[in-house]
Amino acid sequence: MLARVHSGSLLGIDGLPVEVEVDIAFGLPSFSTVGLPEGAVRESKDRVKAAIRNSGYQFPNRRIVINLAPADVKKGGTGYDLPISLGILAAAELFSKDLLNDYGAIGELSLDGRIRSVHGLLSLALAAEKQGLKGILVPEENVLEAAIVRGLEVIPVAHLHQAVDFLAGNKPITPVTVDLENLFRQNSRYEVDFSEVKGQEHAKRALEIAAAGGHNILMTGPPGSGKTMLARRLPTILPELSFAEALETSKIYSVMGLLPEEKGLMTTRPFRAPHHTISDAGLIGGGRVPRPGEVSLAHNGILFMDELPEFKKNVLEVLRQPLEAGNVVIARAATSLRFPARFVLVAALNPCPCGHRGDFRHDCVCSPQEIKRYENRISGPLLDRIDIHLEVPAVPFREMTSEAAGESSTAIKERVSAARVIQVERFAGDKRIFCNSQMSNRDIKNSCSLDKTSRHLLEQAIDHLGLSARAYHRILKISRTIADLNQSENIKADHVAEAIQFRRLDRKNKGSH
Repeated sequence: MLARVHSGSLLGIDGLPVEVEVDIAFGLPSFSTVGLPEGAVRESKDRVKAAIRNSGYQFPNRRIVINLAPADVKKGGTGYDLPISLGILAAAELFSKDLLNDYGAIGELSLDGRIRSVHGLLSLALAAEKQGLKGILVPEENVLEAAIVRGLEVIPVAHLHQAVDFLAGNKPITPVTVDLENLFRQNSRYEVDFSEVKGQEHAKRALEIAAAGGHNILMTGPPGSGKTMLARRLPTILPELSFAEALETSKIYSVMGLLPEEKGLMTTRPFRAPHHTISDAGLIGGGRVPRPGEVSLAHNGILFMDELPEFKKNVLEVLRQPLEAGNVVIARAATSLRFPARFVLVAALNPCPCGHRGDFRHDCVCSPQEIKRYENRISGPLLDRIDIHLEVPAVPFREMTSEAAGESSTAIKERVSAARVIQVERFAGDKRIFCNSQMSNRDIKNSCSLDKTSRHLLEQAIDHLGLSARAYHRILKISRTIADLNQSENIKADHVAEAIQFRRLDRKNKGSH
């Protein structure tokens, strides 16, 4: 007897439809799985046998062959337990195969027949919907993330016998649905707010500009000046996640098993802060079976790298591709996978190895040579991908103890969102660009024209303030964002003047030669 069950496999962060074919024939009892199964799939036969028997069904004492099609793609994970079990029971004619044509199934089985959660179910549910299935049977623990997919009946099952009873038509199960608008409304709040930051008005302004234009930013300041506090509040002023962005981000977290069970969808922009001991594979992604790294987990959000010079040189250099392209390509002998990685980089470093250079409260003990070596750990090509260089001085005691509340994240977000709307309209015909930071030289030429006064000011800055040549286009990008924040169609001299202040490292590097 032959039975077919719809299921799915993960290919990167995307779901691939897989058909589980089960054939039961006369002959010596055996159980074989073909179709490029990996270790966890090959081991499923023991779990399947025990689960079927402990659920009260008789396991066929015959020759059983399982084929996972398409056969040219490796199949991994434990999610095939449930479809294989259902296929065996259907092929043994313990229930009708009719509903198997309309419903898929994914889930890991315990030895007593309970169904456990699996990673990447959101992507697998999206693949099932695209395949045209009516519904999908999923573990109860994963039901919320699968229910995000519209147009697909999501059937929660906790035990193998529940799945069999549903497919046999004995016990109907009500599909789970999710109110997406309510989900966003209830879970789109942040626990921190810019109103909690004392002083640092210049730094707040820089972060507002970074959020409005999607600019990468480097903060330099002594320990305790508030760099981390500022960085953690940057997501609170970014525009709200659209459903498409939330879905794309949630797929990454679902594959990694990091999706919050109580929500089933990422409704706030991610903030990732990897430790400086992280490896290049941990940051960029990789492994024998490639998996997303921190840069992909920060997709549509913030990647915060504190103590930037303390990261290994090879780790910092692999950042260049995602910063430039907005994605990561990981090549292996069998396949090449692309993971999304469009984020705002927020980097922080001390002004010197001891951290006290320029701090009015402490004396610096570093020599000029030590300071230079410390700064040179960050390569020129990486610095070239960071638009805003910001000095964050220590907060004076008077400001630190002030009772006055700063401007709220909500008020800042309104200005940022208005500026982003202008950019969306400006680049509406170009799918490559989402914000000002992504402009190419050609886009800068088209969108960043200067009047005579602004051009003269920028020329003076380059010639007399020691700005590097590479800072020219960065200043134009920042100026364009400042103009957008001010709802100005043209870039004015005061916009350029403010933008020049955010290229501190260019001035210093120029003067050190």
